[in-house]
Amino acid sequence: MKQLFLVLIFTVLPHITVGAGDWCYQSQFSCSAQCSSPSNWIKISAKCGEKKQSPINIVTRKTVYDSKLNSFTFENYDSSNTVIIKNNGHTVQVDLAANITISGGRLEGKYKALQLHLHWGTDAGPGSEHTVDGEQYPMELHIVHIKRNYTDITQALTDPTGVAVLGFMYEEAAQDNIKYKPLIDALLKVQDKGTDSTIPNMKLTDLILTKENLANYFRYEGSLTTPSCDQAVVWTLFEKTIPLSKAQLSAFSQKLFFKTNKTMRGTFRPVQPLHGRTVYRSGSSVTFVSTTVLSVSVICALGLSSWLH
Repeated sequence: MKQLFLVLIFTVLPHITVGAGDWCYQSQFSCSAQCSSPSNWIKISAKCGEKKQSPINIVTRKTVYDSKLNSFTFENYDSSNTVIIKNNGHTVQVDLAANITISGGRLEGKYKALQLHLHWGTDAGPGSEHTVDGEQYPMELHIVHIKRNYTDITQALTDPTGVAVLGFMYEEAAQDNIKYKPLIDALLKVQDKGTDSTIPNMKLTDLILTKENLANYFRYEGSLTTPSCDQAVVWTLFEKTIPLSKAQLSAFSQKLFFKTNKTMRGTFRPVQPLHGRTVYRSGSSVTFVSTTVLSVSVICALGLSSWLH
């Protein structure tokens, strides 16, 4: 009878633990969750088992310098916009205006912004998706762009370089980063899955590194870090970190919920095998461009009349 009982357990257990309904992070998974944890995402999408998956661990001594990884141009990153922030059940996401673009950095033309989102751990503990020399940072920001000629992410994912994601790591600092106050205050308005709110006058330049710290970055070919794990992403990961206080980092895992009474913690996919890919590193400069047009009188007053020719 005991042997029969064990056979029944091992026959039924896979159907309990795998869960075919939805994907989830390991922090959400339980026998009753009815969702697929990262090790089982391949059962939701076969692409999650392919050989150019993200995130990865970057081993800095094995990176290859590429002199063609030149400066980025950030267009309208410094413009103020009222943006929509939402809790999509997996992370907090901010939708961005399509006139925000990036180019340069050896990208194939110009890419327009879609959204930004973040990945974090628990109470300022390890939570980034990418790691550097094995170090996992408290949080990671992803700013997602698609090639300008595509209308949506679905089209972009059919192109091996259709998506460009800028990744930024965070570090714990002794003091609050005042530029992050509007974003962190807004978390209380989107605590539950499916809720949204607005943030007025948000500038992307307030959320990313300063100009002088944007010169050094890593580059590799990878994928989305959530199902369906499409391998269509040009990844750029900046070397310098963004400082936030422990309280600010902890706010994400304390104020947001996957669902009722389930705090949103550990929102990261484990690192994936490199499978022979090369990670490149840069050493360049950066340019911010605004669409504001100077009048002829202002140009002349500034002694820049040569620009008119």
